[in-house]
Amino acid sequence: MENFNTSFGEGFILVGFSDWPQLELILFIYISIFYSLTLFGNTTIIILSRLDPRLHTPMYFFLCHLSFLDLCYTTSTVPQLLINLSGLDRTISYGGCVAQLFIVLALGSIESMLLVVMAFDRYAAVCRPLHYTAIMNPLLCQSLAIAAWVGGLTNSLIQTSLMMALPLCGLHYLNHFFCEMPVFLKLACEDTEGTEAKMFVARVIVVAVPAALILGSYAHIAQAVLRIKSMAGQRKAFGTCGSHLLVVCLFYGSAMYTYLQPTGSYSESEGNEGKFVALFYTIITPMLNPLIYTLRNKDVKGALKKIAGRGRNSG
Repeated sequence: MENFNTSFGEGFILVGFSDWPQLELILFIYISIFYSLTLFGNTTIIILSRLDPRLHTPMYFFLCHLSFLDLCYTTSTVPQLLINLSGLDRTISYGGCVAQLFIVLALGSIESMLLVVMAFDRYAAVCRPLHYTAIMNPLLCQSLAIAAWVGGLTNSLIQTSLMMALPLCGLHYLNHFFCEMPVFLKLACEDTEGTEAKMFVARVIVVAVPAALILGSYAHIAQAVLRIKSMAGQRKAFGTCGSHLLVVCLFYGSAMYTYLQPTGSYSESEGNEGKFVALFYTIITPMLNPLIYTLRNKDVKGALKKIAGRGRNSG
C-alpha cells in the first residue's frame, strides 16, 4: 500500500454527496441560502452587541464569541462543500486537509468550552442574582473566554499532531465533504488502537465532561427556578436559560454522535449518515443559533429597532 502523507504534494478527493447526484443541485441551493443566513444572523448579533449599550452584558459578550465561532466554523467547511457540489473541484491537498482538520477541531472544542462558560453565566444570573454583577465582572468574563480559546486550540493541536504522526495509505478518497477526524482515521495503515485511545480521552474531556458540567449547572438552575413563587418569575428565569439549553442540545447531540463512537465501527453506511449529521452541525446549528437567542429576546429586538430607526433618520 502506498504511504502518501510523506509528501504534501499528494492530496485527497472528497467524495461528498456524489453518491446522490440527484441531490447535489438541491443541496447546493439550500446550503447557499443557509450559509447566507448564517453569515447575516451571526454578523448582526456581533454588530448589535457592539453598538447597543444595553447589550454590554456578560451574556452578550459570550454570545459574540459564539457568533464569531459559528462564522469561522461554517466558513472553514461550507465554501469547500459548495465547490464540491458544483462539481468544479473535489480535491483538497494534504496540507489543506490537515489545516481544515485543525481549524474544525479547534473551533468545535472552543465552542464546547464556551457553552460551559455560558451555562455558568446563566447559573450565576438565576442562582446568585444579588451577586451576579460582582461574580461576572469584566475581568472574569475575559479570562473565561481566553481559557475557552486556549483550551480548544490546545486540544486541536494535540489531536491533529497525533493524526499527522500516523502513516496514511490506500486510495486517496475521503468519504465526506470535509476533512473530519473519524473519516481521516480510516486511512491509517497501521493499528490505531493506541492513538485512538488517546484521542478518545481528549474527546471525552472536550465533549462529555462539558456536557456533564452543563447538566449539573442546569439541575441547580431548575431547583432555584422551582423555588421562585411567582409564575412570571419562573417564566422569566426559564426564558433566560431556555435558549442556551436548546443550543446545548443541538451542539452536544451531534458532537457525541460523531466523536464519541469507536472509529472501528464507522462503517460506510454510518459514514453516509455522518455526512448528513455533519450538515446539521456545520450549517443548520450555526444558522439557528442567532434565531434561538434573539427570536423572543426583547433586548435584541429593541436594539434592532434602534439601529433601524437610526438608518431611516440618517436616510
